Amino acid sequence: MADLSNYETVIGLEVHAQLLTQSKMFCSCSTDYQEAPPNTRVCPVCLGMPGSLPVANTQAIEFVMRTALALHCKLPEHTRFDRKNYFYPDLMKGYQISQYDAPIGYGGYLDIEVGGKTKRVGVTRVHLEEDVAKSFHMDGYSLIDVNRSGIPLMETVSEPDMRSPEEAREYLVRLRELLRYIGVSTGNMEEGSFRCDANISVRPIGSCEFGAKVEVKNMNSFRGVYRALQYEQQRQVTALENGEKLRQETRGWLDGEGVTVAQRSKEYAQDYRYFPEPDLPPLVLDAAWTGAIKATMPELPDVRKARYANELGLSPQDAAVIVSSRAMAEFFDSCVAAAGRESATSVCHWLIGDVSRLLNAEGVEICDCLLTPEHMVEFATLNSDGTISGPAAKTVLDEMYASGRKPSVIVEEKNLGQISGSDELVGIIKQVIESNPKAVADFRAGKEQSITFLTGQVMRLTRGRANPGITRELLIQQLQQE
Repeated sequence: MADLSNYETVIGLEVHAQLLTQSKMFCSCSTDYQEAPPNTRVCPVCLGMPGSLPVANTQAIEFVMRTALALHCKLPEHTRFDRKNYFYPDLMKGYQISQYDAPIGYGGYLDIEVGGKTKRVGVTRVHLEEDVAKSFHMDGYSLIDVNRSGIPLMETVSEPDMRSPEEAREYLVRLRELLRYIGVSTGNMEEGSFRCDANISVRPIGSCEFGAKVEVKNMNSFRGVYRALQYEQQRQVTALENGEKLRQETRGWLDGEGVTVAQRSKEYAQDYRYFPEPDLPPLVLDAAWTGAIKATMPELPDVRKARYANELGLSPQDAAVIVSSRAMAEFFDSCVAAAGRESATSVCHWLIGDVSRLLNAEGVEICDCLLTPEHMVEFATLNSDGTISGPAAKTVLDEMYASGRKPSVIVEEKNLGQISGSDELVGIIKQVIESNPKAVADFRAGKEQSITFLTGQVMRLTRGRANPGITRELLIQQLQQE
């Protein structure tokens, strides 16, 4: 293992996210291509046929404007599309319609938290382009599926502000969370709707000059990005320590082998021969349009997290879990609105615990299940006021999740109300004392932890309905009397 202590790692990320539009970027073909037969979501425009003309998708433009605003970017008054020229089988026209020196958003940032410290990562630009076709490399030949070609693709380019694989991974997690939060992308890495290219270099500590930049591709998971960057750190430092000269290049990540491999020399901007797209007019992002987009923006995760901590008393950790999903945060807000701020901690406890367990088991958001804020508030109240005990509460919640019924109805039907009356409990406690002479003897010999065992036996006999606090008090009374 190379000693990294004398070197600084410099990382910048280029993230491509497919946008959640119904039609492609420059034509009316459907973006629902994942399960479609090959080359069935196509038309003359996305096939690059001579004489076909593109028409820009307004919703895709507005999605990029939303993202730029969420990333604190500046929006120019004028922007345009450009032709990015390169020749590859997955590019039907021989060029890609993209943006070069006039992106929709520029000069923003995204705050991340690593090791308990907040770091601000600059966002150079957010721009819009079209996705390319998909290649399938067979034994000795390749096939092309054009269904993906023309899908609206948003690229977010960071500044080279990250200094470790951990920071890069956290940046990706936070960026995907934000894109899903504002409803512009699924962020699904497995399906290719959220893809990352990482630029990494190393330099001696104290140096101001950047080292040779290596672009790493083919990473399709947060873990893959993290491992690839770890590998590149080691490879580049080892090469420098051995007196080798690093060169600017593109490398591919082989996840199974855990290594990067050289693919080609890294292109420069001039290699693409950018020029303004002649078939599309420039865009004017006037104040009225930008203001209309701002008016539709939801409360962003960082703002919401701070509000939960400052106004509702949630811990930063619990607040972060709640805001990680917009659907969960809105459900939580509805609960607090219905029951008041004093319910926030209790509701939060159940949402980030057992409710999340149930949702994760099915892989759904809370808006896709049968739970309602009103029922959740009633459930939390039944638990906090002692009507149902902890074990019974889990039973009630599971039934609420499965059926969507009111918790009070479930408690009554299943006879799950907590037993707090001393008369009913004393009889059960006497039965437990008679059945467990060793635990009783241990308690009377000074082993007070045996009271926990006896309390558990009462809970078992009552199927979790006994009030634990009252049970413990009555147990001690009975044991001291006999």
